[in-house]
Amino acid sequence: MPQSAAPGKVMKRRKAEIIEAAAECFMERGYHATTVDDVAARLGATKGRVYHHYATKTDLFFDVHREGMQRLFNAQEEAKAVEGNARDRLIAMLHAHAVAMLEHHTYETVVAQGVQVHRFDQVTPDQRQTMQELISSRDEFETLFKTVLSDAIAEGSVPPVDVSVAVKVMLGGLQWSIFWYRPKKGETPGQRSELASRMVAPLVAGFGTA
Repeated sequence: MPQSAAPGKVMKRRKAEIIEAAAECFMERGYHATTVDDVAARLGATKGRVYHHYATKTDLFFDVHREGMQRLFNAQEEAKAVEGNARDRLIAMLHAHAVAMLEHHTYETVVAQGVQVHRFDQVTPDQRQTMQELISSRDEFETLFKTVLSDAIAEGSVPPVDVSVAVKVMLGGLQWSIFWYRPKKGETPGQRSELASRMVAPLVAGFGTA
Protein backbone atom coordinates (compact mmCIF):
# COMPACT_ATOMS: atom_id res chain seq x y z
CA MET A 1 0.00 0.00 0.00
CA PRO A 2 2.71 2.58 0.91
CA GLN A 3 4.59 1.81 -2.31
CA SER A 4 1.51 2.40 -4.46
CA ALA A 5 0.72 5.63 -2.59
CA ALA A 6 4.22 7.08 -2.99
CA PRO A 7 3.96 7.95 -6.71
CA GLY A 8 0.72 9.81 -6.06
CA LYS A 9 2.33 11.84 -3.28
CA VAL A 10 5.28 12.69 -5.51
CA MET A 11 2.94 13.77 -8.28
CA LYS A 12 0.98 15.96 -5.87
CA ARG A 13 4.15 17.55 -4.52
CA ARG A 14 5.48 18.29 -8.01
CA LYS A 15 2.19 19.85 -9.03
CA ALA A 16 2.21 22.00 -5.88
CA GLU A 17 5.72 23.18 -6.75
CA ILE A 18 4.54 24.20 -10.22
CA ILE A 19 1.60 26.11 -8.76
CA GLU A 20 3.89 27.89 -6.29
CA ALA A 21 6.34 28.90 -9.02
CA ALA A 22 3.50 30.02 -11.29
CA ALA A 23 1.98 32.13 -8.49
CA GLU A 24 5.27 33.96 -8.07
CA CYS A 25 5.58 34.56 -11.82
CA PHE A 26 1.99 35.75 -12.22
CA MET A 27 2.40 38.09 -9.23
CA GLU A 28 5.61 39.60 -10.59
CA ARG A 29 4.75 39.79 -14.30
CA GLY A 30 0.98 39.52 -14.54
CA TYR A 31 -0.91 36.87 -16.45
CA HIS A 32 -0.34 38.08 -19.99
CA ALA A 33 3.41 38.69 -19.63
CA THR A 34 4.08 35.35 -17.94
CA THR A 35 5.03 32.38 -20.11
CA VAL A 36 5.33 28.68 -19.40
CA ASP A 37 9.07 29.16 -19.98
CA ASP A 38 9.10 31.67 -17.09
CA VAL A 39 7.45 29.15 -14.78
CA ALA A 40 9.85 26.40 -15.87
CA ALA A 41 12.84 28.69 -15.29
CA ARG A 42 11.57 29.51 -11.79
CA LEU A 43 11.37 25.77 -11.13
CA GLY A 44 14.79 25.14 -12.64
CA ALA A 45 13.17 22.61 -14.97
CA THR A 46 12.12 22.22 -18.58
CA LYS A 47 8.72 23.44 -19.71
CA GLY A 48 7.89 19.81 -20.44
CA ARG A 49 7.53 19.34 -16.68
CA VAL A 50 4.87 22.05 -16.63
CA TYR A 51 3.07 20.71 -19.69
CA HIS A 52 3.01 17.26 -18.11
CA HIS A 53 0.48 18.66 -15.63
CA TYR A 54 -1.07 21.58 -17.52
CA ALA A 55 -2.09 21.77 -21.16
CA THR A 56 -2.10 25.58 -21.20
CA LYS A 57 -0.96 28.60 -19.21
CA THR A 58 -4.62 29.46 -18.66
CA ASP A 59 -5.27 26.13 -16.94
CA LEU A 60 -2.27 26.76 -14.68
CA PHE A 61 -3.52 30.24 -13.83
CA PHE A 62 -6.88 28.80 -12.88
CA ASP A 63 -5.24 26.39 -10.43
CA VAL A 64 -3.25 29.20 -8.84
CA HIS A 65 -6.46 31.21 -8.51
CA ARG A 66 -8.27 28.18 -7.08
CA GLU A 67 -5.51 27.61 -4.50
CA GLY A 68 -5.61 31.26 -3.49
CA MET A 69 -9.36 31.13 -2.94
CA GLN A 70 -9.09 27.91 -0.95
CA ARG A 71 -6.61 29.56 1.39
CA LEU A 72 -9.06 32.40 1.96
CA PHE A 73 -11.86 29.96 2.75
CA ASN A 74 -9.59 27.97 5.08
CA ALA A 75 -8.74 31.13 6.99
CA GLN A 76 -12.42 31.62 7.83
CA GLU A 77 -13.04 28.27 9.53
CA GLU A 78 -12.08 29.33 13.06
CA ALA A 79 -13.32 32.90 12.69
CA LYS A 80 -16.85 31.79 11.78
CA ALA A 81 -17.03 29.82 15.04
CA VAL A 82 -15.97 32.68 17.33
CA GLU A 83 -18.22 33.00 20.37
CA GLY A 84 -20.16 36.18 20.84
CA ASN A 85 -22.63 38.13 18.78
CA ALA A 86 -22.64 38.47 15.01
CA ARG A 87 -20.65 41.70 15.21
CA ASP A 88 -17.88 39.84 17.03
CA ARG A 89 -17.87 37.14 14.35
CA LEU A 90 -17.78 39.74 11.59
CA ILE A 91 -14.75 41.44 13.10
CA ALA A 92 -13.05 38.06 13.61
CA MET A 93 -13.75 37.12 9.99
CA LEU A 94 -12.40 40.42 8.68
CA HIS A 95 -9.29 40.01 10.80
CA ALA A 96 -8.78 36.45 9.55
CA HIS A 97 -9.18 37.65 5.98
CA ALA A 98 -6.66 40.44 6.51
CA VAL A 99 -4.14 38.00 7.97
CA ALA A 100 -4.68 35.62 5.04
CA MET A 101 -4.11 38.46 2.58
CA LEU A 102 -0.78 39.17 4.28
CA GLU A 103 0.35 35.57 4.78
CA HIS A 104 -0.58 34.44 1.27
CA HIS A 105 0.36 37.68 -0.44
CA THR A 106 1.62 35.95 -3.60
CA TYR A 107 -1.50 33.86 -4.18
CA GLU A 108 -3.93 36.61 -3.26
CA THR A 109 -2.28 38.99 -5.69
CA VAL A 110 -3.08 36.47 -8.41
CA VAL A 111 -6.65 36.10 -7.12
CA ALA A 112 -7.00 39.88 -7.34
CA GLN A 113 -5.94 39.74 -10.98
CA GLY A 114 -9.01 37.60 -11.26
CA VAL A 115 -10.69 35.73 -14.03
CA GLN A 116 -11.55 39.03 -15.71
CA VAL A 117 -8.18 38.87 -17.47
CA HIS A 118 -9.71 36.06 -19.50
CA ARG A 119 -13.04 37.69 -20.25
CA PHE A 120 -11.85 38.81 -23.64
CA ASP A 121 -9.39 35.99 -24.27
CA GLN A 122 -10.05 32.98 -26.42
CA VAL A 123 -10.84 30.10 -24.11
CA THR A 124 -12.12 26.59 -24.54
CA PRO A 125 -15.60 25.57 -23.34
CA ASP A 126 -13.99 23.72 -20.41
CA GLN A 127 -11.98 26.80 -19.46
CA ARG A 128 -15.07 28.97 -19.67
CA GLN A 129 -16.81 26.57 -17.31
CA THR A 130 -13.87 26.85 -14.93
CA MET A 131 -14.10 30.64 -15.13
CA GLN A 132 -17.71 30.46 -14.02
CA GLU A 133 -16.79 28.14 -11.15
CA LEU A 134 -14.14 30.58 -9.94
CA ILE A 135 -16.55 33.49 -10.17
CA SER A 136 -19.08 31.47 -8.17
CA SER A 137 -16.41 30.71 -5.58
CA ARG A 138 -15.71 34.41 -5.13
CA ASP A 139 -19.44 35.10 -4.81
CA GLU A 140 -19.71 32.33 -2.21
CA PHE A 141 -16.89 33.92 -0.24
CA GLU A 142 -18.65 37.29 -0.23
CA THR A 143 -21.82 35.56 0.94
CA LEU A 144 -20.04 34.42 4.13
CA PHE A 145 -19.63 38.07 5.09
CA LYS A 146 -23.03 39.18 3.83
CA THR A 147 -24.70 36.57 6.03
CA VAL A 148 -22.92 37.53 9.24
CA LEU A 149 -23.34 41.26 8.56
CA SER A 150 -27.08 40.72 8.00
CA ASP A 151 -27.22 38.82 11.30
CA ALA A 152 -25.42 41.66 13.07
CA ILE A 153 -27.93 44.18 11.69
CA ALA A 154 -30.85 41.97 12.69
CA GLU A 155 -29.60 41.65 16.27
CA GLY A 156 -28.90 45.37 16.51
CA SER A 157 -25.14 45.18 17.08
CA VAL A 158 -24.52 46.92 13.75
CA PRO A 159 -26.64 49.79 12.35
CA PRO A 160 -28.55 49.23 9.09
CA VAL A 161 -26.36 49.47 5.98
CA ASP A 162 -26.50 48.27 2.40
CA VAL A 163 -25.12 44.80 3.04
CA SER A 164 -23.90 44.08 -0.48
CA VAL A 165 -22.11 47.40 -0.83
CA ALA A 166 -20.67 47.30 2.69
CA VAL A 167 -19.17 43.85 2.19
CA LYS A 168 -17.64 44.77 -1.16
CA VAL A 169 -16.11 47.90 0.40
CA MET A 170 -14.72 46.02 3.40
CA LEU A 171 -13.26 43.14 1.42
CA GLY A 172 -11.99 45.54 -1.22
CA GLY A 173 -10.28 47.63 1.44
CA LEU A 174 -8.43 44.60 2.78
CA GLN A 175 -7.65 43.35 -0.71
CA TRP A 176 -5.97 46.67 -1.50
CA SER A 177 -3.08 45.50 0.69
CA ILE A 178 -1.69 43.65 -2.33
CA PHE A 179 -0.60 47.05 -3.66
CA TRP A 180 1.05 48.50 -0.56
CA TYR A 181 2.10 45.52 1.56
CA ARG A 182 5.38 43.71 1.00
CA PRO A 183 6.44 40.83 3.26
CA LYS A 184 9.41 41.78 5.42
CA LYS A 185 12.28 39.48 6.22
CA GLY A 186 11.87 38.09 9.72
CA GLU A 187 8.27 39.29 10.03
CA THR A 188 6.44 37.21 12.62
CA PRO A 189 2.84 35.94 12.65
CA GLY A 190 2.23 38.24 15.60
CA GLN A 191 3.37 41.26 13.65
CA ARG A 192 1.10 40.34 10.75
CA SER A 193 -1.81 39.86 13.14
CA GLU A 194 -1.19 43.29 14.66
CA LEU A 195 -1.08 44.86 11.20
CA ALA A 196 -4.31 43.03 10.31
CA SER A 197 -5.99 44.54 13.36
CA ARG A 198 -4.97 48.03 12.23
CA MET A 199 -6.35 47.28 8.76
CA VAL A 200 -9.71 46.15 10.11
CA ALA A 201 -10.17 48.90 12.72
CA PRO A 202 -11.19 51.72 10.34
CA LEU A 203 -13.52 49.41 8.44
CA VAL A 204 -15.64 48.68 11.51
CA ALA A 205 -15.27 52.05 13.23
CA GLY A 206 -18.42 53.30 11.52
CA PHE A 207 -20.44 50.57 13.17
CA GLY A 208 -19.98 52.23 16.56
CA THR A 209 -19.78 50.23 19.77
CA ALA A 210 -21.80 47.08 20.31
